[in-house]
Amino acid sequence: MTDTTNQRPASTPAGDDAATLPTTYAPADVEGELYERWVERGYFTADAKSDKPPYTIVIPPPNVTGSLHLGHAFEHTLIDALVRRKRMQGYEALWQPGMDHAGIATQNVVERELAKEGKSRHDLGREAFVDRVWQWKAESGGQISGQMRRLGDGVDWSRERFTMDEGLSQAVQTIFKKLFDDELIYRAERIINWCPRCLTAISDIEVEYQDDDGELVSIRYGEGDASIVVATTRAETMLGDTAVAVHPEDERYRHLVGTEIELPLTGRRIPVVADEHVDPEFGTGAVKVTPAHDPNDFEIGQRHGLPSIAVMDEHAVITVHGPFQGLDRLEARSAIVGALRAEGRIVAEKRPYVHSVGHCSRCKTTIEPRLSMQWWVKVGPLAQAAGDAVRDGRVKIHPQEMEKRYFDWVDNLHDWCISRQLWWGHRIPVWYGPNGEVVCVGPDEQPPTGEGWSQDTDVLDTWFSSGLWPFSTLGWPEQTDSLAKFYPNSVLVTGYDILFFWVARMMMFGLYAMDGTPPFHTIALHGMVRDQNGKKMSKSFGNVVNPLDWMDKYGSDALRFTLARGANPGVDVPIGEDWVQAARNFANKIWNATRFALMNGATVEGPLPAPQELTATDRWILSRLNSTVAEVDAFYEDYQFSKLSEALYHFAWDEVFDWYVELSKTTLAAGGPQADAVRRVLGEVLDVTLRLLHPVVPFVTETLWTTLTGAESVVIADWPKDSGYRDAEAEAEIATLQQVVTEVRRFRSDQGLKPGQRVPARLDLAGTVLADHEEAIRALLRLTRPDDGFAATASLPVAGATVALDLSGTIDVAAERKRLAKDLAAAEKEKAQTAGKLGNEAFLAKAPDDVVAKIRARQEAAEADIARITAQLASLPQA
Repeated sequence: MTDTTNQRPASTPAGDDAATLPTTYAPADVEGELYERWVERGYFTADAKSDKPPYTIVIPPPNVTGSLHLGHAFEHTLIDALVRRKRMQGYEALWQPGMDHAGIATQNVVERELAKEGKSRHDLGREAFVDRVWQWKAESGGQISGQMRRLGDGVDWSRERFTMDEGLSQAVQTIFKKLFDDELIYRAERIINWCPRCLTAISDIEVEYQDDDGELVSIRYGEGDASIVVATTRAETMLGDTAVAVHPEDERYRHLVGTEIELPLTGRRIPVVADEHVDPEFGTGAVKVTPAHDPNDFEIGQRHGLPSIAVMDEHAVITVHGPFQGLDRLEARSAIVGALRAEGRIVAEKRPYVHSVGHCSRCKTTIEPRLSMQWWVKVGPLAQAAGDAVRDGRVKIHPQEMEKRYFDWVDNLHDWCISRQLWWGHRIPVWYGPNGEVVCVGPDEQPPTGEGWSQDTDVLDTWFSSGLWPFSTLGWPEQTDSLAKFYPNSVLVTGYDILFFWVARMMMFGLYAMDGTPPFHTIALHGMVRDQNGKKMSKSFGNVVNPLDWMDKYGSDALRFTLARGANPGVDVPIGEDWVQAARNFANKIWNATRFALMNGATVEGPLPAPQELTATDRWILSRLNSTVAEVDAFYEDYQFSKLSEALYHFAWDEVFDWYVELSKTTLAAGGPQADAVRRVLGEVLDVTLRLLHPVVPFVTETLWTTLTGAESVVIADWPKDSGYRDAEAEAEIATLQQVVTEVRRFRSDQGLKPGQRVPARLDLAGTVLADHEEAIRALLRLTRPDDGFAATASLPVAGATVALDLSGTIDVAAERKRLAKDLAAAEKEKAQTAGKLGNEAFLAKAPDDVVAKIRARQEAAEADIARITAQLASLPQA
């Protein structure tokens, strides 16, 4: 039935060792020891020379400054589940670990340490500062590696990489040189996003936009009929204005196009130009043009040959000679508006004026658009290739609806600014000579020497090196065995929020460097972890959770199962502590049920009995077991982690533990050959169930499975296969049994009986499939056999069977009748109220459809309650 070959131990049955399992599961007692054992035995080590088919996932490299947060734990849980399953399926599975050098973040950390000593990086000099960063990394960086072990990440630690290690540095220099030689990298003066706090350029996707309270000031340029009113939220930039632009077809300003007007406060005269970029319907239809401090203005300036006047330095301090020189941009804004007001130039002022403002994603400082000489990647042909790889099916994006977001990005990608004004990072391999020479140096080339030669002082954007991650970690540019075996990667698992940061860059660089072979076959996108109310986790909201705290309290398996259970593709994941507690209860249930089974002799020894030798209960659970294997496999292939977790949860808890184990107790108690068959089936079911659960909850399953089977480790066990065995007849039979038990349990609850309270009952099962299950039904329902004084006070016809109960003496009939009468009155009142509304034509004509639907649902529920309560009253014994 279930294919379990190569899973049987050569040792004695593990059931003899069941007593060695503690009565309760204590994750802290086993998790650390188990993980170190897995690593020491090399279970996670991938062999590039293996004949097994490859399965590769690279870790989205966490920052060297970072520690494990819930987002990491979520993503790592999903990746680990995929890799563990593939390893069990016989693949040479590689989960490639490593960390990102995190240029800006790491430099900021070390600069803060220096500040405590009263020093700056400039006091140390570049070389000494970089040495200090390496020292910090060795002493304090990479805390997340130990935390990944806590979570159970099955990464190949022997392959751990760092984006600044020697091999990856060679890869960075190699691809920079290749791009440079192919004229896909160039240096130019363009508008960039500048962070006055981090003192570096940052890319468009590292800018976070939020609505800020600002001001909108309307200023009159020029005099009389030759004046134009422009509006701005950044009055300080007017010092750098070099034109006013209007639409060429705007009749209001046609007479001014080609003339000059006076720029207030400066004494300069600037031209009025006609440009189709201007929206004549917005505001006054005229815009001030500051080419050095606005990207749109820069483009206008390029079209009209306007000069670019920078008015701020790298700290966003005004540099223009005059009364505003030396003021911070915000101070200058107020001072300039005041000066304009004094000259009568202010036409209107609006405060607060809510508008979208860009902020540095790292330090939250307001970004300043700034004209600067930078290095750029010409992304046009690279982005085209990245888009085509998805369009022609070489790369699949999951879920598919995320493809539109991907295409919207890569099809409209601007050239990428890759230079950063930092000291920590991959220094740009370009040298400048005394006579204007520019030389790009490859990894095997010697830089030019002699008087007047100097290397570019900037470093590369961190995303430049992480964009090489799928192949640089495997040894590229060398043609290594690992590169041949594990590239392209099988799947990339990452959040939709870095689809643009990281994924697009890997696609562009992978296709470019690897001769058109994309870096992975599938991009599986997940959502973001949010709090239990669906709110983004933020320190400012006070809702950030340290996953280590939950792992300490509930165990790593509980956290992992919670995260996997909430993981629908591309959808955000709300999470609360009570859900982790529920997952801990599930781990305890697995532990307790397996321990019970082992104490009662569950075994994996020997072949399974033939179907004809098994009871319907045994055949039912084996049929459901194989169906579950098939269902879980299908969900894995579709990256439906939530659905596969739900399937495993309900099969294990509901069908195995709550039904099969309970139904088997009477057979086990009776002993004999049938009990032996139950022990073998129970062992089979637990063996397969634990293996199915292992990728998501590795620690508890390892402990239980090795105890059950006596085998070495579930990590290297075979993944279960669906044998195709199904028994529809047995499934129907047990479904009937479950219906009877459920209905009688509901009746007992309605009558106020305690769950453990025994009640005399007569079961008429003649003509049904339940005749062989009477003892099990009585045990599950706490029903005793009728004695001579038995007098049925209630009779329940269910599924062709009849269960007659004698409730005399078990309940307070008068009190129960009074309680039910009260409930009946409430239900009848609800029915009357809903009937009144539904019978009111005026109400129905005005009420929304959803409101009417809710009232109809309330009426139907009331009618059902009335029928149920009336039946309960009728079934009560007469006083």
